[in-house]
Amino acid sequence: MPISPNALRGLFAAGLGVLLAGAEPAAGQDHQGDVLGERGSGALAVGQQAPVNSAIASRILGPPAPAAGEAVSRDADGGVTLRAFRLAEPLTVDGVLDDPVYDQAPAAEGFTQQEPNQGEPPSESTRVWVLYDEDSLYVAAELAQEHPELLMANEMRRDQRNIGWGDSFSVILDTFYDRRNGFLFHTNARGALYDAQVTDERNTNTDWNTVWWVEANLLADRWTVEMRIPFRSLRYEAGGSQLWGINFRRRIKHRNEQVFFTPTPQAYDRFGLLRLSNAATLVGLEAPPGSRRMELKPYAIGSQTNAPLIDINNRWSADFGADFKFGVTDGLTADVTWNTDFAQVEDDETQVNLSRFSLFYPEKREFFLEGQGVFDFGGRETRFFGGPTDVPIPFFSRSIGISGGSAVPILGGARMHGRAGGYQMGLMNIQTSEVGALDYEGTNFSAFRVKRDLFSRSNIGVIVTHRNHAADHSGSNSLYGVDGNFAPTENMRINTFYMATREPGVETGHQAASYMGQFRYDTDLIDVEVQRLYLGEDFNPGMGFVRRRDFTKNGGSFLFGPRPRSIEAVRQFEFEAEANRYDRPDGAMETLEYTLNARAIFESSDRLMFDHTMTEERLLEGFDLSDEVGVPAGNYRFSRTGVRIRMGSHRKVSGMFRYEFGDFFGGARQELSYWGRAELNPRVSLEPNISLNWITVPQGDVRAQVSRLRATYTVSPRSFLGALVQYNSAAQLFSANLRYRWEYSPGSDLFVVFSTNRDGDDGLAGLSDRALVVKFTRLFRF
Repeated sequence: MPISPNALRGLFAAGLGVLLAGAEPAAGQDHQGDVLGERGSGALAVGQQAPVNSAIASRILGPPAPAAGEAVSRDADGGVTLRAFRLAEPLTVDGVLDDPVYDQAPAAEGFTQQEPNQGEPPSESTRVWVLYDEDSLYVAAELAQEHPELLMANEMRRDQRNIGWGDSFSVILDTFYDRRNGFLFHTNARGALYDAQVTDERNTNTDWNTVWWVEANLLADRWTVEMRIPFRSLRYEAGGSQLWGINFRRRIKHRNEQVFFTPTPQAYDRFGLLRLSNAATLVGLEAPPGSRRMELKPYAIGSQTNAPLIDINNRWSADFGADFKFGVTDGLTADVTWNTDFAQVEDDETQVNLSRFSLFYPEKREFFLEGQGVFDFGGRETRFFGGPTDVPIPFFSRSIGISGGSAVPILGGARMHGRAGGYQMGLMNIQTSEVGALDYEGTNFSAFRVKRDLFSRSNIGVIVTHRNHAADHSGSNSLYGVDGNFAPTENMRINTFYMATREPGVETGHQAASYMGQFRYDTDLIDVEVQRLYLGEDFNPGMGFVRRRDFTKNGGSFLFGPRPRSIEAVRQFEFEAEANRYDRPDGAMETLEYTLNARAIFESSDRLMFDHTMTEERLLEGFDLSDEVGVPAGNYRFSRTGVRIRMGSHRKVSGMFRYEFGDFFGGARQELSYWGRAELNPRVSLEPNISLNWITVPQGDVRAQVSRLRATYTVSPRSFLGALVQYNSAAQLFSANLRYRWEYSPGSDLFVVFSTNRDGDDGLAGLSDRALVVKFTRLFRF
């Protein structure tokens, strides 16, 4: 029997009642902290230090609080405790460290290298201060730079990855001191803004945006930074004495050097900053009575649309709507959206499918992005490069408001996400409207997810999703799942899950289920992974994503990564062997794949990579490569070899070149591709991406090309003009998307978007559609 919406709502209410019981923290904690000056005194001065109370002291995971007049205490095990100093007056955030506080409050020092020489002192010194007043947290840093001409800070666009990959300074805050979740902030010498949510020490939601300020100042022998983060922009326990986790990272790009405030092993690799279990403890901090902010963000939009293929000629329209956000508790946030609009979202990047598996397009819509990490399931990790793995995703928000690649209006919805004690939870309910032209029924979507923290870095959880109309009009669709993610040691992880789906007319049981067991042991020298994954023939997550269906996978990999001391130009070699076998339900083999990889990571951060893959495929059904050419059912054996050169982001022209050649389903295939970035100056950049495929099979020849160029002019860290131009030869489609964004006040935006799609069969002259959109949003905080 499919679960009914009423029953699901009852389940949500019951679960919420259990979770919220006792979730309100006790109030009335003692006032404490270091005081800098007295209000109205004009000059700031270090005042009387109040001791850390016994309740806070007993929870510190590390050395005791620093002694009076000191900023840092460290122990022999690498633990660090940092003191925050309270201000009498707010700082002027201008990036210039000329306020008296910087002379009178001690700075925190003692950074050590993660790369290239673990545990060694950094080549350039770094000093940080953590300060606060009644409204905001302040983080300031002084970063020595012996050769300022080598400083690489070539990005100002908000939330761009290059901010953190160049010379940069980062801070991560674990505001609930749960040692696994937090808020991440990057900046560089140009005062760029990058913020993200971190969940389970592994996943980052880079599309989460909050209100904060940063300014930087470049001097002859150093650069300096000041950040101001309002307490209302964060979530934390009830006001009063706080105990947070905190860590800092600095990248010195011309040396390809990475240093941390706490000793950070090379085995943590790119996740070093996310490892909140390795972060310092922040004491001496007092926060306002609560973080239960209320936010109202209305919008107004006007547009002109021209789509001659469906008889729409220069039609003008206007609309409005709003999002309302409020704190249910200090850790839980509720969002309500009405008449939701996503016209400002950049177009999807076009792809060509030369396999029999589903393509994956990432979520870009703001409403679905905040708090999305709580819905991660089965130990899923952020993938910095490449698409999804074979592991199914039970909740994928692009299943809502999109049908067949076309937008579907969202009438409204609500969600709640956050933390209640030792639980992380997410609830969501969205209603879409009917669209006759798409043969789409108005659909209600519901999702429930809760995770319970276990030990220091483990958790167990459940997930439930339901939609009252399935995409194929077969009726309702429900999913139920349970997962466990365990980290018994610093380098070991075990991830497991079991899921089942339910639909009318489909028998429940093993065929409608999916399960996985995965073991991984990861150090800097070796990385071992073993996995078993099953997806039944009738397993169908109606609100999720599945790349490949109906198989049992057994696989594993082994990586050996020595660091040669005798080769000056090479930092590390990586040699990897991987084997995967996919069986059909009757136990017969469908796919057998062996891959060998060899990589050289240079001191410059450039990389040279080789891979060789041997594949055996037994196809029961053929698949199409194009409208005219396909691959028939049959047995195939082939091998492919690839060479990749990745140029580090410190170069004026960076990115990845790839050439791949070899056999392909009874024929041959060659692929030549490049994606990267060319920096014309600190404000103007070009990001070309081209993929060329030449395929010859007995059934015919296929030429597939995907070309993409993104051009950006950055006016300031809060304003940019960007263009995305794309061509897909398989779809014979040319598209262009021009976007201007101005964040005229933190959290409030003006968007101007022009987009067009043209049919390539008509010499790129056949207009499919064209639209001009102007959207205005305004954030009100209460």
